[in-house]
Amino acid sequence: MRNYQKYTREYFMPPEPSLNWAKKEYITEAPTWCSVDLRDGNQALIIPMSLQEKLEYFQLLLQIGFKEIEVGFPAASDTEFAFLRTLIEEDLIPDDVTIQVLTQSRDHIIQKTFEALQGAKKAVVHLYNSTSVAQREQVFRKSKPEIVEIALAGAHLLQEFADKTEGNFRFQYSPESFTGTEVDFALDICNRVLDVWRPTAESPVIINLPATVSMSMPHVYASQVEYMSDHLSHREHVVLSLHPHNDRGTGVADAELGILAGGQRIEGTLFGNGERTGNVDLITLALNLFSHGVDPKLNLENIPKILAVHERLTRMKVSQRHPYAGELVFTAFSGSHQDAIAKGMKWREEDERRYWSVPYLLIDPKDIGREYEGDIIRINSQSGKGGIGYVLEQNYGLDLPQQMREKLGYSVKSVSDRLHKELMPNEVYDIFMNEYVNIKSPIEYVHYRFEQDEDYQTFITVKIDDEVHEYMGTGNGRLDAISNALRTHLGVMFSNLIYREHALEVGSGSRAVAYIGITAADGVDYWACGIDVDIMTASVKALLSTVNKMSQAQSFATEDAK
Repeated sequence: MRNYQKYTREYFMPPEPSLNWAKKEYITEAPTWCSVDLRDGNQALIIPMSLQEKLEYFQLLLQIGFKEIEVGFPAASDTEFAFLRTLIEEDLIPDDVTIQVLTQSRDHIIQKTFEALQGAKKAVVHLYNSTSVAQREQVFRKSKPEIVEIALAGAHLLQEFADKTEGNFRFQYSPESFTGTEVDFALDICNRVLDVWRPTAESPVIINLPATVSMSMPHVYASQVEYMSDHLSHREHVVLSLHPHNDRGTGVADAELGILAGGQRIEGTLFGNGERTGNVDLITLALNLFSHGVDPKLNLENIPKILAVHERLTRMKVSQRHPYAGELVFTAFSGSHQDAIAKGMKWREEDERRYWSVPYLLIDPKDIGREYEGDIIRINSQSGKGGIGYVLEQNYGLDLPQQMREKLGYSVKSVSDRLHKELMPNEVYDIFMNEYVNIKSPIEYVHYRFEQDEDYQTFITVKIDDEVHEYMGTGNGRLDAISNALRTHLGVMFSNLIYREHALEVGSGSRAVAYIGITAADGVDYWACGIDVDIMTASVKALLSTVNKMSQAQSFATEDAK
């Protein structure tokens, strides 16, 4: 690829190695979550949310269980200001929820921010200024000491306005564009701000390390975070927060490794909505914890509802392959995957297990409000017998023998391939019913009766070419007697009869289903099915249907030979 030489690595490793995070296997408890949907997420929308839409989205975040929510940049617009005032004046913020607002280190913006915060019960005022080499050189054209002075001026102003504004306030500082900042300089500016604020156990300070632009592999970010965590002043009274973006597609990895490295709090958005490639996805992060048996401290038991509200209010579509929430993420089309999932689900039914371990399914879809039917296994030309059998069993109670599933599988895949489309469960069912159930040609079932002495004497009445015939056969059972009648009077030859039956529905008047497989004289196996309210009638219909499939196939072969 051309022009790769124009790019270089613009991030900075810490002055000394910081790799203790790499010795940890997994995250043992959920971080503090802070949703920034109403700020980072909202500013990234083609059409930002209206006041009423932001109020509804705020309620969604409360229902999910967020205790810290960044509600906006109140000095940025009238809507942002009005939204914060509405939350405060109409008492819409629960007592256990802390709102957060964003402000640049500029006098008039800080003043406007505190005007909007008047009367807030619990609020974090989030101060930031850019510190990266690129921002210092290209945007501000200021030296390191001048950049430090911007941060310190803002820190003093926050204290000044907090002291004279009604409300309960805590402070947060971000060296914006942290990932492009020399780590020792980022540490210095954060410690200088901390020395102004003097955090205590009663009034801790949040230091937030944003991957404003993701610039490195995740292990580099983790090393940067660990170095900062190990060297921050007043560390016991500092909450170390992470704010990863997803420019390199590693936002979730950055966050997870960052937590191992000392991060205690994560700022992100639902489904990763945010500018450019987005913010870190809190849904994925939380459910990744869930998949390891760690309580994420968020209620994500109805992902479809959360998704529907999010898409409606943001007018953004979540990908079908989005982790956990995407329409297709629990769906298998591949035959081998379908077979393994179907067997895994069956295994769970037969032997209740404490831990979830179904092949190809990281978590149980039902735990987040997804349904098995129509979610796990869907049918197209790549599907296999296991998946097709699973769809019929889950949706219609048909538990086909394995050999029959393989036969039906070819029929279903052929239809899907020819039509070049996915087949819905009802379409799979129709193929099964049309091609395998109660087949009436060339031999149509009319009725049967039997007399029992030493052998079963069974009389079967059938219609062939519109003529009714009654044949008698004997055997060691009714089905064996009917088989012998067909061999004797119609000359149909088969062996190795395999029989299986089960109730199709529960309750009085329920139908029964019987499956029969036979081997023709040429060694080819045939399968078919009979369904009736009477199990013996269903069995006879299954036998005639199987013989009919064999006769049709042999007739087609004869015609082809001619």
